[in-house]
Amino acid sequence: MSELTPLKAMFDGLKARLAALRENPESGMTTEYVIVVALMAAAAIAIVAIIVAKVTAKANAIQTG
Repeated sequence: MSELTPLKAMFDGLKARLAALRENPESGMTTEYVIVVALMAAAAIAIVAIIVAKVTAKANAIQTG
């Protein structure tokens, strides 16, 4: 399982919510919507941190001369 799989699932959920919002533009941004976006942003930052840590570990494992 790739580290990006959870991120893709979250963005798919966001797309679905945005599509629903476009159907009813009068609804505006709700507190729930703002919380979901904030959680997705936090998850994205965490996933990037995991990837950076793994890449850094692999780079440090490379033996040079």
